[in-house]
Amino acid sequence: MGKNPFSSLRRTSGRSRVKNPRKPSANPGQVAEPGENSDGGGAAAGMVAAAPSKVKKKTAGARLWMRFDKSGETEVLECDKSAILKRISIPARDLRILGPVFSHSSNILAREKAMVVNLEFIKAIVTAEEVLLLDPMRQEVLPFVDQLKQQLLNKGGTYPVDGHDTAMHISGGGKLLPNNDPADEMKTDFPFEFQVLEIALEIVCTYLDTSVVDLERNAYPILDELARSVSNKNLEHVRSLKSNLTRLLARVQKVRDEIEHLLDDNDDMAQLYLTRKWIQNQEYETLLANTGSNSIVPALRNLHRIGSTRSGSLVTNMDDNDVEDLEMLLEAYFMQLDGTRNKILSVREYIDDTEDYVNIQLDHQRNELIQLQLTLTIASFAIAVETLIAGIFGMNIPCQLYNIDGIFSPFVATVTAICVILFFIILGYARWKKLLGS
Repeated sequence: MGKNPFSSLRRTSGRSRVKNPRKPSANPGQVAEPGENSDGGGAAAGMVAAAPSKVKKKTAGARLWMRFDKSGETEVLECDKSAILKRISIPARDLRILGPVFSHSSNILAREKAMVVNLEFIKAIVTAEEVLLLDPMRQEVLPFVDQLKQQLLNKGGTYPVDGHDTAMHISGGGKLLPNNDPADEMKTDFPFEFQVLEIALEIVCTYLDTSVVDLERNAYPILDELARSVSNKNLEHVRSLKSNLTRLLARVQKVRDEIEHLLDDNDDMAQLYLTRKWIQNQEYETLLANTGSNSIVPALRNLHRIGSTRSGSLVTNMDDNDVEDLEMLLEAYFMQLDGTRNKILSVREYIDDTEDYVNIQLDHQRNELIQLQLTLTIASFAIAVETLIAGIFGMNIPCQLYNIDGIFSPFVATVTAICVILFFIILGYARWKKLLGS
């Protein structure tokens, strides 16, 4: 816990430059000039000191973003909505999805040149070349920052094109060149955007699974205590437990439903292949630059349908319907989320079973009280008969029994015995009708 949360953001490359976030600029998205020293404290200056990366100036309504490129280098930015929309061509409503109103929603949206990821606390805009992560200094987001940077620093710049034997890479001059080394083709990894998506899903699924484990650890002792003793304190603990379980189940269900929605639609998954679309655009521009005639223009419209079995060809097999890699990735995390959901449902079933057991106990106690009340009612009836007889003889009505000496005690004993016999007769009848337990 004593580890500095910003230590993971330190640049290992000598190309790092620290920008002054306090320098005014005409353009809200403009980067401050290098070489200026910051003289102020505050949160922004502290982040710059802890993370030697390029920082943009803070404007009104600006939010903290962190940019990752393919090589793993980071850059802390403070941009407003207009600067983000200018930097990445996405609809403005997508930024509202990343806002606080939709903080507990889960969305993975595919756009023409970007992918909007809103999974629990991870809110990012992913392109084929960079990632813009919102609120990177949150405690829950720091593991994602560390893992993403480590992942990108260990990867090269080679990207698979279509899942087959052909791959492309970018040369130092920015031109699209074929990968002629079969060994390198076998080492190709997921596209950049899928690496980011995989890490985001892994962090979110791990966080949810850890939350479920903590819930299970706290749930079973509370429920066992409730089964032993029904009290207001135990009932309040169970009520709080059920509230936490319902919220956690809803969060897991949202992420699971979003992945299921993508798995059900191959077109949506195909739109998430940002690197594939970026390579197609690069090929299109390269062929346009290399041709001097207009005869090839009609063929460019169907560029993604052209295939070649030669690895040295500039035109590769771009099968837009090939979503097997992404489908396998999403299915793996869908199964993990499904397992997490089943754990929550198991806890809820245990809660329901405990509540049923408590209700059965309460019903049993209620039945015992009813039996006791019935027994007392029968006894009261028998005593009331004896009281009635005593009241009749206490009204000074002329009767021959008043003239007999010593008749009081035998008479009272006889009436009492009759009432006791009446009590047992009625009690036996109630047992015969199974109104009382044995």
